[in-house]
Amino acid sequence: MKEHTFDITVIGGGAAGMAAALAAEKEGCSVALVEREEYLGGILLQCIHNGFGLHEFKEELTGPEYAQRFADQLASKNITVFTQTTLSEISDERESIKSLFCYSSRYGVFCIRTKAVILAVGSRERNRGNIALPGTRPSGIYTAGLAQQLVNIDGYLVGRNIVIVGSGDIGLIMARRMSWAGAKVHAVLEIQEYPSGLTRNIVQCLNDFSIPLYLSHIVSNIYGKDRIERIDVTPLKEGHADNAAAFSIDCDTLLLSVGLVPENELAKKTGIELLGQTGGPLVDSAMMTSIPGFFACGNALHIHDLVDYVSQEARRAGTNAAAFIRGEKTISQYRIRAGANVRYTVPGRINPALDNTLFMRSMIVRQQAQIEIKVDNRVVKRFKKSHIQPSEMICFTLNKDDMKGISFAEDSVVEVGIVQ
Repeated sequence: MKEHTFDITVIGGGAAGMAAALAAEKEGCSVALVEREEYLGGILLQCIHNGFGLHEFKEELTGPEYAQRFADQLASKNITVFTQTTLSEISDERESIKSLFCYSSRYGVFCIRTKAVILAVGSRERNRGNIALPGTRPSGIYTAGLAQQLVNIDGYLVGRNIVIVGSGDIGLIMARRMSWAGAKVHAVLEIQEYPSGLTRNIVQCLNDFSIPLYLSHIVSNIYGKDRIERIDVTPLKEGHADNAAAFSIDCDTLLLSVGLVPENELAKKTGIELLGQTGGPLVDSAMMTSIPGFFACGNALHIHDLVDYVSQEARRAGTNAAAFIRGEKTISQYRIRAGANVRYTVPGRINPALDNTLFMRSMIVRQQAQIEIKVDNRVVKRFKKSHIQPSEMICFTLNKDDMKGISFAEDSVVEVGIVQ
């Protein structure tokens, strides 16, 4: 078996993987990037709408344009890219060296020996089985991401009369895309009392096209033998089905936009500890997982709203992976946990001697919300947000000055909460 040796190997060639590889190469490391598809870019390649790059490049780009900016940078660097290559196994038998066994239609079967691994494998869509939709099992039911690929890349119109379940961003964007393609989008149904997607997508993809959004509504039945023909829709009243107010919608296509989950099979197989609230790896402020030398970033870690945040986070993973293989030691890190009205915080550990960039998601909708950070029940930082909602991720920095004078014990816990 042919062997290759690199300082750092990045798994996944989407926005996170490319940014992490570039950051590691900038630190003087030899870097390999492994991507199972033929082209770099990941999910960005099928996102032909604009709205990407406002933070990263200070201009509005489409998904393929954003991906091309990074692919062009990779082409000018000394980074070895293995496309059409699948990682089948990771072995950590040698001290400080990981063995990655890969197979490829282009390169055959080979092994990569590497000192550090960055997991940037992205996420997967939840499907009908995950939300247990009742009724028959006809054709015409797609996840929104699959429909996006079929329409934007393969050129197939997936349906003419469409209902979308879930108000996640991909579903909202597909409501607009299918309208542009000449289909009729009859409704977007959301089980929660508030939308799951960004406010801008509600406005631009639903309101601008007069597509109704039904909050607190569920699909209570699906009808059709060969192809879906109709669904029953039932509103929820105080969390319970209001069957007396149920109604039907005729449709030939049902798109499911019911959430993304980090692609964590590789992390689980490797034995990396996962954070229950996200499904992705638990990482410290250096983006390192519970196994030394393994780092994670992007949607493989937690689901992001903006690809710009993915790139920023991935650069930290690449830079810190380089520091790791140089033998730089990290100072004691302390566990951070989600407090009142907070679903999760990432990373799961912070270094009080450094400035820490944190991501969090609210569990509530609130105007003029106050966010509070405590160390062992002592408030060390407060700040306000004019509006928060679960669909919009919050990013903030916990500075080392915020924790100056704080005496940390071995079991100290940092807690992030939203004050009622």
